[in-house]
Amino acid sequence: MSEAANAPEGQLIEGRYRIVRRIAQGGMATVYEARDERLARTVAIKVMHTQLAQGPHRDQFIERFRREARSAAQIANPHIVQVYDTGEFNGLAYLVMEYVHGVNLRHEMNLQGTFTVRETLRIVAETLDGLASAHRVNVVHRDIKPENIMLNDRGRVQITDFGLAKATSQATLSSTGMLLGTAAYLPPETIERNEATPQGDLYAVGIMAWEMLAGEVPFISDNPVTLVFKHVHEDVPSVSVPCPGIDPSVARFIAHLTARSIEERPSNAAAALDELRRIGGTLSADAWAYRRPAASAADVHPAPEGPMLAGMEDTGTGVTEGTAASENAAGMTDSTGSDIDASTLRSHRLPLIPPAPATANPPHTSISSPMPPHPTAPADAASDASDTNGDNAQPTMTMGAAATRMLPPMADTGATRTMPAMGDESEPAVPTPSTEAPAKQDKRRKGPKKAILITIAVLLALALAGGGTGAWWYYLGPGSYWALPKPADVSCTEGQACRIAGAKWQSYESLLKVAGIPYTTAEDYSDTVAQGAIISAKLAGSDATVDAHVSKRHTQTLNVVISKGVKMATIPSDILDPNSANGKAPLDALKNAGLTNVKHDESKDAYSETLPEGVTLSISPDPGTTIKHNDEVTVTLSKGPMPVQMPDIVGRSKDEAAQALGDLKLKANYSEQYSDTVEAGKIISASVAKGTQLHWGDSVDVVVSKGPQMVTIPDVRGQAYDDAAKTLQALGLDVQKTAPLGDLTHTVRLQDPNPGQQVRVRDTNGKKTVVTLTVV
Repeated sequence: MSEAANAPEGQLIEGRYRIVRRIAQGGMATVYEARDERLARTVAIKVMHTQLAQGPHRDQFIERFRREARSAAQIANPHIVQVYDTGEFNGLAYLVMEYVHGVNLRHEMNLQGTFTVRETLRIVAETLDGLASAHRVNVVHRDIKPENIMLNDRGRVQITDFGLAKATSQATLSSTGMLLGTAAYLPPETIERNEATPQGDLYAVGIMAWEMLAGEVPFISDNPVTLVFKHVHEDVPSVSVPCPGIDPSVARFIAHLTARSIEERPSNAAAALDELRRIGGTLSADAWAYRRPAASAADVHPAPEGPMLAGMEDTGTGVTEGTAASENAAGMTDSTGSDIDASTLRSHRLPLIPPAPATANPPHTSISSPMPPHPTAPADAASDASDTNGDNAQPTMTMGAAATRMLPPMADTGATRTMPAMGDESEPAVPTPSTEAPAKQDKRRKGPKKAILITIAVLLALALAGGGTGAWWYYLGPGSYWALPKPADVSCTEGQACRIAGAKWQSYESLLKVAGIPYTTAEDYSDTVAQGAIISAKLAGSDATVDAHVSKRHTQTLNVVISKGVKMATIPSDILDPNSANGKAPLDALKNAGLTNVKHDESKDAYSETLPEGVTLSISPDPGTTIKHNDEVTVTLSKGPMPVQMPDIVGRSKDEAAQALGDLKLKANYSEQYSDTVEAGKIISASVAKGTQLHWGDSVDVVVSKGPQMVTIPDVRGQAYDDAAKTLQALGLDVQKTAPLGDLTHTVRLQDPNPGQQVRVRDTNGKKTVVTLTVV
């Protein structure tokens, strides 16, 4: 179903926009002139093709529409085509934009061939002014080329087609993985790493300026693969080579924009515009008027109109539009800030310098013919031009043949095809009406048929070349992988591998999601990486680095380990209890608790009278404290009771014995006993022999002498001998009887020792004391 059928003339969209006519049709959308009945103004409406809206990649194309609207809406600049509205109509996404009366720069380049320095720098200045506003809000256009530079009917620049634009914080070009853009204008970093940067826009502006001055692009190849190889591996030659008379400062400025290294280009469009202003103030009148000599300009090579780098994987379409809709110039202002000198850049009322009128013998009539009064239909919409553009149509931009193209992924045949040449330089210039002979009129009538045949042949060649290029790009080139983006918080050293480890995961995850790079995550503790940062990122077991390739064809995945910060651990609260399991094995307990920096110096372990060997004597920090697992924990263990030798205390006084035992932390159990040989108060004996090994806290039984046992002799006189003897013997004494006068009555008459006398029970030899009883 064609877009013409979807939005016929006169149809009202959303009750507001009435379709007037079709302007152009590309591979992605059809552009219509419409009337905004609410605001009574002419607008351009870009409506997505039905086959895309209903295709497998519908979401991707709708997102591109929305991105174009969001990107353009952020930028307020007269050099940017404004987007007014967006929505859906019959299931088709659409954009409502300014309607521009004019043509694109490619059309003007085809007419003029080459430009003067004055014309070139004015267009470059206005382009940079528009891009400066975009870069100021962190939007990168990514597809600057002549097809996207509109020249309104006053010759002023307006940049269009922000469908590829992206925020500078989003490091890569496409989540679908294939490069978008036109090969002749792509910067090296886009080709190599899919990076979208403000400097990339400047590179494209520089190539465009080079082409305007020289009439050809700096790198020429029939094959886009060869072309992008040149952009990556070769420096852009100085524009002074094809333009030997150009002012050196202009050549240096363009070389600055087209430097191969990002770091060697201006940081953004504002910086480039400042540089251009400074140069403009130094140029002479001759320098402003310089134009490549006609003899050289006649043999030029414009940007190839063949297939460009692949974009959105298989879409089922061959070409995307290279331009946005036209816009009305009525709302333009006169202040752009892009003035270089008063005569060239400050006045917005000066139209683009028109081409020279045809002469009897023009040097190159084919590129200096007058601008047509009506818009040129796009290559893929040529058949519709007659019924979509009437006599009253205003000049509008064309869908240039060098617009960004997308190549669907091809089967992996292992072969590539070479693109044929895009034009025949030996073909004679198109004759002007004033010089045509009558005999040539018939040939001109045959021209359309011949042109159709040539067009068909060229398109077929382009399809073949595009297929090979797309297959290479999709299976072997940058379309076959994602390039890992650079984290915003990681500093990289040029020439050295830049690791992703250490970057904050939350922000880096956003980059991966934007790029569509598959990843897995795991969490782990780290002593050196802050919580939420990346501990490691690996591809196929190796450390992943910035710009490393993640294969799309082999389901490669980035494996990321995210830090949970330093692991915390708690010192067991019962570690000082010798009866608890943790107290009995404190070192194991600390290890099991996750503490990894336990300091135990055996030389500082101490004996304890009360704690057994191996239990905790002291610990720092205190039990129950929660600390980082690698914080130092100092532990002192008990060596148990100290071993000691039993001292010699026998014969020593009790006080002396107590001192000796106390010094060795031995416990003494004292008892007393009479001793006929040991002085009272001195030690008779101990339960442990001297020299025996004991330990602190061991007990020793000690016998203290009470001295000899003493008794008081009782008075047994007058008692019967037998009774008296029993009484004395009961006291431990021996009894001896004497009877000098005879033992007549068995009665004790005398006793020795005398009654009441204190005597020892035994003598020093242990013999009992004898009491002599005399009987009568």
